[in-house]
Amino acid sequence: IDKDALDAQVKERKLQEAAEKAQHEKFAHDMKKNDKLMCLLEERQKNEIKDMNRALTEFHKNFQKPETRREFDLNDPQALKKDRPARVSDSDPRCTISGMQKFMGEDLNYDQRMKFQKEQLREWSLQQQKDWKNALADQKLADDLYDKFRIELDQKIMEEQRKEEESRRVVCTATKDFNRIQVAELDHKNELEKAQKIKDDMDEITFLLRGDLLSENPDQAIGPLGKHHVLVDRWKGMNQEQLMAIRQFQKEQALEKLRVREQERQREAEWDRQRLQTARAQLLWERQQQRQNRVQRRDLDFVNAELSQEQKAKNIYLKEEEYSNIPTDEFYAQFNTTTR
Repeated sequence: IDKDALDAQVKERKLQEAAEKAQHEKFAHDMKKNDKLMCLLEERQKNEIKDMNRALTEFHKNFQKPETRREFDLNDPQALKKDRPARVSDSDPRCTISGMQKFMGEDLNYDQRMKFQKEQLREWSLQQQKDWKNALADQKLADDLYDKFRIELDQKIMEEQRKEEESRRVVCTATKDFNRIQVAELDHKNELEKAQKIKDDMDEITFLLRGDLLSENPDQAIGPLGKHHVLVDRWKGMNQEQLMAIRQFQKEQALEKLRVREQERQREAEWDRQRLQTARAQLLWERQQQRQNRVQRRDLDFVNAELSQEQKAKNIYLKEEEYSNIPTDEFYAQFNTTTR
């Protein structure tokens, strides 16, 4: 064991503890100083608030008296003695709408007003009766005029309807004659068209039966540019030589595809073999690393155990030396302290 290194560590630890203690003492001193300064500031703030409240109270007392306030009339103890009656007359300017002191039908001249209103209602009733009689007379005259006008209008409409029916009857007769002639002409035209259509159909059937389309003549598909130029709308299919050439080309394509698949399979097998060898080598290397780690760990544990045994033996030896050098009373006192 390196005793000098241990002594240096102990010394360094003591120096570090001393530095930490000095730093803590400095922090405590600063905190006490700050607390004292904070107390002084709080005391000054309290004094300033007291002075401000005192000055505000003096200002209210001298310059903001209750009788100078805008709403003093609501809290004036002498308000009932100073107040006037709520209503002196109907034309009192204080009787506004928001004052709620004067309502409809509660005026002072109620009797005169009711008499005037009754007379006014009687005049209105007479005037309404007169207007109603005049309106009935005007309505009766208007109804008579409207009935006379309606009768004359109905007579004119009936005359117009009679003339229209007569003209419609003439037009219907002429239309029937014209339609009869048109039907006869249409029937004759249809017979001619039917005969012509039958003739055209027979000619078309004869042409198709004798043509190259139904006879499937292979020469009709040869184009104007040569034998290898084919007209698609007239082509009837390939001959045996063309079919054999296509089948031979398809066989060659199939063999080429099989060859390519075989090459791809061999390439994939080679890649699988290489990956397997790489994985096996990686597994062997990992196992070798694990064995080396176990051996190193075992050696390190053995060395640590030996160092621990030596440290325990040295501690026991140092304690025995310390106990052998102290007196008996101090030894028992120290022993009792240790046991506690």
